[in-house]
Amino acid sequence: MSQPTPEVYEQGKGMDAHNQAMREIRSRKEASYDPHEPTRVWLDEDNTPDGVKQSLTIILNTGGCRWARAGGCTMCGYVAESVDGGSVSHDALMDQIDVCLAHETEHGDEPADLIKIYTSGSFLDEREVGAETRRAIGETFADRERIVLESLPDFVDREKIGDFTRHGIDTDIAIGLETATDRVRHDCVNKYFDFADFEDACAEAVAADEAAGDAEADASGPAAGIKAYLLMKPPFLTESEAVEDMISSIERCADVEGCHTVSMNPCNVQRYTMVDELYFNDGYRPPWLWSVTHVLEETADIDAIVVSDPVGHGSDRGPHNCQECDDLVQKAIKDFGLRQDPTVFEQVSCECEATWEVVMERERSFNQPLTR
Repeated sequence: MSQPTPEVYEQGKGMDAHNQAMREIRSRKEASYDPHEPTRVWLDEDNTPDGVKQSLTIILNTGGCRWARAGGCTMCGYVAESVDGGSVSHDALMDQIDVCLAHETEHGDEPADLIKIYTSGSFLDEREVGAETRRAIGETFADRERIVLESLPDFVDREKIGDFTRHGIDTDIAIGLETATDRVRHDCVNKYFDFADFEDACAEAVAADEAAGDAEADASGPAAGIKAYLLMKPPFLTESEAVEDMISSIERCADVEGCHTVSMNPCNVQRYTMVDELYFNDGYRPPWLWSVTHVLEETADIDAIVVSDPVGHGSDRGPHNCQECDDLVQKAIKDFGLRQDPTVFEQVSCECEATWEVVMERERSFNQPLTR
């Protein structure tokens, strides 16, 4: 059975009482995972600063996010899928990459231009992915156009980004900012860093971009940048509060130099999390898909790419409307992400939108969720 524990790095960060409760919740996980197999891999397409690209998404199975092992974020259960013991060897991680390349060969027509690598933690944390492995992965994908790497802002620095840009790969760092509002991030998400730390990470990406430009004077477009991941409707916020905070957060992210893309992730209920505990005690409802479309419409004119790909849409544990319209609304959201055209939402309607409007108007913190 997994026994997450706090370490010196995590002490004094976040809410101590919450972290203690979360360590107990996460310790219930009994499953074990093969360190030579990735958590997931799939082919898709994504909008990038250079247009829509075919993508290969890889979720490496590492020792897990060190913050999650201390207790971690209220909504994130990905650490439950990590390998026990806190670390995975270089050879095992490269075996996972080989499995992903084999999947691409089997299911794709040609190599994807865009590679997205997540660890459900921080790819740039050398406890999860060592420097040797990071550089080997950079060499493996040196022939691709763009790579996205997930990390907390603590571990973002220009030298690590340079392990990829020196191969000529445009490199984006995906940061789970969740919200631009420090109070919401601290108290609702239990994520310890401030918006200023996100801005510092963006500055590191800008510095890496400038260094790459110096090395290759004829390079076009950003060689390095930031993709901000925001959480739509963390626990303890009403639907309207979540929508208001999301709109503000997208606008603030777009104003930060180096941040070119914002991904709005509607919260879904994952196992071994505080959100899961709240959900089963009627204290949480995932966001309405109408809230997602509203935010995308309201932020369509900002100077950044704004995308959303709701996970588990239409299910009780995922973002949903009434189930009758969920698939159509999800399709419109996906279409908007590729085309950035808010008129796609004019093609979808449902009677349940009136219920969502009532929730937006009448739901209060002391009576949420107003509907299931």
